[in-house]
Amino acid sequence: MKFIDLYAGIGGIRFAFERAGAKCVFSSEWNKFSQITYAILHGDIPHGDITLIPKDKIPNHNILTAGFPCQPFSLAGVSKKQSAGKSHGFEDPTQGTEFFKIKEILRIKQPDAFFLENVKNLLSHDKKKTFEIIAKSLEEVGYDFEKKIVDSKYWVPQHRERTFIVGFRKDLNLANKLISIFPENPKSRKCELIDVLENPEDIERKYKSLYTVKQGTWEALKKHKMAHKAKGNGFGYGLIVPPLDGKITRTLSARYYKDGAEILISQGKGKRPRRLTPLEVYRLQGFPKEFEYLFDGENKSIQPVSDNQIYKQFGNSVSVPVVTAIAKNIINVIKTSKSMV
Repeated sequence: MKFIDLYAGIGGIRFAFERAGAKCVFSSEWNKFSQITYAILHGDIPHGDITLIPKDKIPNHNILTAGFPCQPFSLAGVSKKQSAGKSHGFEDPTQGTEFFKIKEILRIKQPDAFFLENVKNLLSHDKKKTFEIIAKSLEEVGYDFEKKIVDSKYWVPQHRERTFIVGFRKDLNLANKLISIFPENPKSRKCELIDVLENPEDIERKYKSLYTVKQGTWEALKKHKMAHKAKGNGFGYGLIVPPLDGKITRTLSARYYKDGAEILISQGKGKRPRRLTPLEVYRLQGFPKEFEYLFDGENKSIQPVSDNQIYKQFGNSVSVPVVTAIAKNIINVIKTSKSMV
């Protein structure tokens, strides 16, 4: 079962589909820092900007996967052409967006299935017009599909809601299988916060006070939270205080490198909290244990990129166990349907 990995980031989706038994035959990621981390984790350098890669350079595959960026789709151009009595091409509604390339690859290559990942708000963006265009486009290129917002907190100790869209080519007649693709929430997590966080002794030994929030930043965060509290809302930093049993963090975001506000770890009464270490964000997203040594701080020289880049990369990535559960179901449905033909 072959798949391609588009808008790959550092390859979280690739890890998931490989765990499910599929083979990656092509990958694309334009960010040079993500390419570095991806190459170390997966052993090959992804191609650059997918919009610049000729379609004939993309190999045939069973499954297209993509964690594509969300961009607004303007209908103005299409409406203008229609009002002028001019015909407009099939491509117009998504022309100029990152989704356009995905649609074109699906149209030309016609893989058995696709897996798309995006932010929760994709479904409501622009009064739901954005997703309406995506849905129409997927139907036009010949796919039945289903979408669902899934929270990672049932697999890893992180509240992380993401929109997943899975589709099968219409001629496979698998529309009735789509709803079963999304797994039920596990009754218990295999990974808890205590498994993610490093020991306080190791934190001090390896990092000293490197990840402790600076005094000025901490004062600013407290002031910001107090201001919002006075207005009656809950905005502000998120602090994890022991005991850790059953606790989950807020969503790790790409902006985490700025001040760590969404996930801060208490270091005891009277002490300033700290940000997560690179190893901890790696674990929080459920990446494979065999590469933890690259991020554990024992030898900073082997860390792929800077701390700031790591925070951005993992903040933009996926929770691997969640995608793995979906990937296994996709592959199982495809294999089962083909064995019955």
